[in-house]
Amino acid sequence: MAESTGRDESAPKKLGSGPGRVLVWFYGVFTVAAASRSIVQMIQDFGKAPLAYVLSAVAAVVYAFITYSLVRGGEGFRRAALVCCAAELVFVLTVGTWTLADKSAFPDATVWSDYGVGYLFIPVILPVLGMLWLRRNGTRAPEQQDASA
Repeated sequence: MAESTGRDESAPKKLGSGPGRVLVWFYGVFTVAAASRSIVQMIQDFGKAPLAYVLSAVAAVVYAFITYSLVRGGEGFRRAALVCCAAELVFVLTVGTWTLADKSAFPDATVWSDYGVGYLFIPVILPVLGMLWLRRNGTRAPEQQDASA
């Protein structure tokens, strides 16, 4: 007779528990920060640096989706969050390099400018930590699940 682990194996994995809770907190804070920044900048002077302000809004959407995915959990949301973290890292590296190479292209900063220097480089560190956490919490093969029970 198989021993029950007391867990519902079909229930979504809690990606936002344990160390994932710290990721949820950071992504939540960055959602609010990026959204607030972009909204204020777009209202005050959209014509000054439209690309920078739109990129901050895009960052807010990416951060919000990753936050939701971590809280929601489950394999589908884990995979979607993993893709978003990878895309976020590509955006940070691209925009960071672009802002260093051509200062005139960004008359005002974005969340991802200079690799997130205005945010203590957290925007470049966060997607790496997110991908590590999401890969670590991926679906394991059935024989690995049995061995850990």
